[in-house]
Amino acid sequence: MKAQRRSRKRSVGPEWPEQASFSGIVQMDEEVHYSKVEDVVGSHVEDAVTFWAQSISRNKDIMKIGCSLSEVCPHARSVFRNLDPRKIYAGLFSEDKCWYRCKVLKIISDEKCLVRYIDYGNTETLSRSDIAEIPLDLQFSSVAKKYRLWGLQIPSGQEVTQFDQGRVFLRSLIFEKQIKMRIKATYQDGTVIAQAEYGSVDIGEEVAKKGFAEKCKLTSSTNICEEKKSDPGQFVLRNLKSHIPLWEHRSNQSPFIRPKDHLSGRLSLDFKSENDAGNHVIFPKENSAVGGFNLGSNVSLAKIKQDQKLIEENEKLKTEKEVLLERYKALELKVEQTLQELQQEKATTMDLTKHLESTLKTCVGTRMKNLAAKVEILKEIRCVNINVHFGNDLSDAIQVLDEDCFTLPASLNELEIIWAEYSLAQEKIQTCQNVNEGNILIAKRNEVQQKLYMAVEVFILEVDELLLNKRLKTLQDLSASLEAVYGQAKEGTNSEEILKKFYDWKCNKREEFTSVRSETEVSLQHLVTWFQSTLKAFDLSVEESLTSEDTIDNIDEILEKAESSVCKELEISLIVQGDADKEITLNTYSQVVQKIHSEERLIATVQSKYKDSVEFKKQIIECLNKSPNVDHLLSIKKTLKSLKARLRWKLVEKNNLEESDDHDGSEIEEIKQEITQLQNSVFQEIYHEQEEYEKLNSLVQKWFPELPLLHPEIGLLEYMNSGGLLTMSLERDLLDAEPMKELSRKRPLVCSEVNGQIILLKGYSVDVDTEARVIQRAAAYHSAWRAAKEKSGLLPLIFLFLCKSDPMAYLMVPYYPRANLSAIQSSMPLTLEEALKVMKGVAQGLHTLHKANIIHGSLHQNNVFALNRQHGIVGDFDFTKSVSQRASVNMMVGDLSLLSPELKMGKPASPSSDLYAYGCLLLWLSVQNQDFETNEDGIPKVDQFHLDDNVKSLLCSLIYCRSSVTAEQVFNAECFLLPKGKSTPNSEKDTEYTPKKVEE
Repeated sequence: MKAQRRSRKRSVGPEWPEQASFSGIVQMDEEVHYSKVEDVVGSHVEDAVTFWAQSISRNKDIMKIGCSLSEVCPHARSVFRNLDPRKIYAGLFSEDKCWYRCKVLKIISDEKCLVRYIDYGNTETLSRSDIAEIPLDLQFSSVAKKYRLWGLQIPSGQEVTQFDQGRVFLRSLIFEKQIKMRIKATYQDGTVIAQAEYGSVDIGEEVAKKGFAEKCKLTSSTNICEEKKSDPGQFVLRNLKSHIPLWEHRSNQSPFIRPKDHLSGRLSLDFKSENDAGNHVIFPKENSAVGGFNLGSNVSLAKIKQDQKLIEENEKLKTEKEVLLERYKALELKVEQTLQELQQEKATTMDLTKHLESTLKTCVGTRMKNLAAKVEILKEIRCVNINVHFGNDLSDAIQVLDEDCFTLPASLNELEIIWAEYSLAQEKIQTCQNVNEGNILIAKRNEVQQKLYMAVEVFILEVDELLLNKRLKTLQDLSASLEAVYGQAKEGTNSEEILKKFYDWKCNKREEFTSVRSETEVSLQHLVTWFQSTLKAFDLSVEESLTSEDTIDNIDEILEKAESSVCKELEISLIVQGDADKEITLNTYSQVVQKIHSEERLIATVQSKYKDSVEFKKQIIECLNKSPNVDHLLSIKKTLKSLKARLRWKLVEKNNLEESDDHDGSEIEEIKQEITQLQNSVFQEIYHEQEEYEKLNSLVQKWFPELPLLHPEIGLLEYMNSGGLLTMSLERDLLDAEPMKELSRKRPLVCSEVNGQIILLKGYSVDVDTEARVIQRAAAYHSAWRAAKEKSGLLPLIFLFLCKSDPMAYLMVPYYPRANLSAIQSSMPLTLEEALKVMKGVAQGLHTLHKANIIHGSLHQNNVFALNRQHGIVGDFDFTKSVSQRASVNMMVGDLSLLSPELKMGKPASPSSDLYAYGCLLLWLSVQNQDFETNEDGIPKVDQFHLDDNVKSLLCSLIYCRSSVTAEQVFNAECFLLPKGKSTPNSEKDTEYTPKKVEE
């Protein structure tokens, strides 16, 4: 028997407790350890002594079940064949549309089934389309168990209201609370008999105290272990004979517990009656033997079906009864609300009646008091200026603008003519290439310069007498005062018609107001006259006889007229302007503001020209009929020539000593030190030469465009055309350089050290045509760098010089050994945080280039440098090649092509193609050594990698939607924003990069 019972438990299990025999039959399961303590959380309450709870130890199981169901069920097929009561399905809960494991309890119709959510305990009626099959790995025991309070039962004949209150009370004690369950016994259907405790509170005792349950009355003992020994058949019959109260046959609709804290559906009769009379589960005919009562030969199957039908009919009647009760309650509530509204209306009417009665007694006094109050207000309004209402502030502003209107000085026109003539003379000198012709142009320019100097003096004297600052201050104050009243002015055309319309409107308003004010004064004067005559009527000392008709009868008419006049004037004075009035005043305000701004612009023009004139006068006095001196530059060049000769001699001397067989090491070392000192001196003089060139360049731009023409020997024009990058004083043989064979794949590269800084010389083979293009492209790149310098995100260019003996151009740049991305990633890859810092600097570099209309076209892992693994800069490109030539090279990073799709289709390079290469580099740094999947166009699939959302969003924008993205937007992307308290070096000054020695 014991083995059979265990076998039966394994085959059916707690997943289908409703198919065992009566829950009232107590059989102790020998595999359960009684007096065992479990920690559970209440999930569903059936009545005052029965509830469902989940073991805390299985919390992770619930989460795993939910995740698995959410993945499996949307693709699972719905169940339209016969349902197996022993099998576990998935049900779509109606309120949160989530899937939960369930078992079918009852087939209501061909479309509807009653199910129990086995991991929570509550039930719901579902359509077959909302029930799905689940795989075998989810066919395991339920998480929730059914518990019954130890030693308690529902009193027979308990009222429905008390039954519901008991269920609510038990819910308040156990729902979603951690409680301890001391297990006493287990029913064969899986219901656990236990003593429940919440902290120090015995839940069973609390329920019993409230009268929602009573102690079990057993014939032998209250101990359920002894009840196990009694005859099960007798226990069943005893339960059947006992009175079944009405609440046992009503739908157990719980408004509290459901899967994931949503309201559950209605519970069927069968599960309410589980508490006392066993399980009544109805299935198709072939399953009735399993789901019916296990009564043996005493009760026939036909009788059970008949009882079942009566119970279902009773259930329908109860449902109708509940609906009628709800309607009755709603009507009762509506009647009660209507009565309350009638009572309130009655009270309001009574209060109004009393108020009218009291008001009639004091009618004259109240009218006189109100009139006196309005007259008092009117006095205050008449004392206050109402300019705004009638636009007086606008008319005053117009008067200020017309009376003291600023006009341009007479000398300004002549000054501008002469200044234009002077500028034209300067342009002719700048474009002149013949010295003789240039001298003639310089002489003419000097004559115009003298005339300009005189015109400037006259203009300055005239402007000094105009008091421009005072007039500008008046206009600014006027504009601010009007803006405080009318707000921001709208744009509009300047029209005198608007001002005429404003004046007409103002006159009409003034006439209307004057008429109303006159009418008010007349009506109040009539009231004063009435008071004077009434005073005589009531003065007993006056002998003149006056009748009441002469004095009193017309008081109502006089009061009415006075009140009307006063109210009308108050209305005109206080009422907000209408739309038509507002339109007139706002249009006029716009015209006034335009006049103010126009005059302010004239003043600003005069002040700007005044400032330029004062500066011109100050500097022209020093330069008048003089030419700048280039002797200092020539002196520097002479010094450089001497230093270079000494340096060449020392280099030859060092080479001779090194080639001799008996050379002295100390002597060679001494010569090397002298060479280093001479090299440093040469570069120091070159820097001085560059400073002098910059001064002369400033003079050329402002005053002396003839300098390159008159002194071609100093090479000033070449310096200007290169943006200050080209130097004629530096030569390749002056540098004690070592060839970089490992880097010299495309062009000769040599490395040297200058003033403690390791530099790299890039050699470009040039001819007459390519030389000019190299200088032009390098100058544009250098100008972009010089605008922001260390914050540009670009590799700086130090010098550009041409070789005199060979057709070579050399570009001098800083050397950062093994600092490019390719070298770093092959030795010690950047972390994601470091990669984002580096790529932010690269985005800044691209933004600097694109802002200067330069397309890099050659962005790859060998041309991006990560200084100190923190600061990223963009390297220069091959200046001998055009953008299209640079962009046609298909560089690879890992398995990714840096060539954008539009370049592959033959379209020209653009900032968008630079950003595509940037996006591929960022993806390469972010995923590190992972394989890439690409689509048919060779574009990488970003979604295959687990990345930060901000990084993934940026990558998608760069790779898929580049047309709407700029380098500036990339630089300011969310993924590059550092947390508060952290900072990253944003300049090369902040990045103390220590380059290695050449030997290293």
